[in-house]
Amino acid sequence: MFTSDYNKDILSKYSDLQYRYQLKPILKIHKSLPDFRIYKEITTLTKRLYIQLYRRPITIVVGMIQPLLWIILFSALFRNMPITLLAHNIQYGEFLSPGIIIFTAFTGSMNAGLPIVFDREFGFLNRLLASPLITPHSLMLSSLVSIWTTTITQTISIIACSIILFHNISITSHIYVIVNLSTSIIMNMASISICLAFILPGHIEFLAFLLITNLPVLFSSTALAPLPFMPYWLQLIACTNPLTYAIEILRDICIQRNNNALYIIETVWINLNLYQSICILTFLSIISFITVNYIITYKYE
Repeated sequence: MFTSDYNKDILSKYSDLQYRYQLKPILKIHKSLPDFRIYKEITTLTKRLYIQLYRRPITIVVGMIQPLLWIILFSALFRNMPITLLAHNIQYGEFLSPGIIIFTAFTGSMNAGLPIVFDREFGFLNRLLASPLITPHSLMLSSLVSIWTTTITQTISIIACSIILFHNISITSHIYVIVNLSTSIIMNMASISICLAFILPGHIEFLAFLLITNLPVLFSSTALAPLPFMPYWLQLIACTNPLTYAIEILRDICIQRNNNALYIIETVWINLNLYQSICILTFLSIISFITVNYIITYKYE
């Protein structure tokens, strides 16, 4: 009788210890499981985009060739321009480099929505939306991660070409600034591109939009010419272009303008210094991301 009661007491204590030290960690693992699944979901979708890029490497090569042609042709075209005409008293190639670097980030990020357009046309996007996704935002986040790595690679290659062509070694000391500004432009324009991929009917309309907007955005910024060279109406358009702020911020940091110059953007309507330009660029990026996120959520909820 004593042995039976003793065994029952031992079993009850063992069961209590088993519940205390084994069940509770299992419950904690289950609570953290959705976070791990979101991470795995994003990485899986991103890996799929990398596989597509690996099978079609011509896309990343073309993204590097186009800005390289711009920087070679325009620097050769305006090679004999007197340096006193430029506000920074430098050669035109050094003036052009920050603009082409930011333009590379712009052109690369605008292709972010192209895989989504083809997924829509081939019906794969409907399968993804019908699958038990933890969050529909994983589609957007995976596209942003994929296009960021691709575009940053293209941007670094353009920086290397700029150093070789113009012997501008000092630009290497500002790689951190270039990556941050390029990231801001990439996230801003890639989110707009992804939004257009969900709205436009097909890839023909999407490519037509890219073709129409590519050159006007370039020429309505300060990538190729400073603001004083532009007529007043074009200066007003340039001040609404996010590329203008990113280019002027990078140009001010890399070229190291005269300290007496208080403003990096000077027009009849507005004068902005470096910190005000950074605030405006950050504000435009946040507004763009929130608006695109709302449009995508409203369209597919």
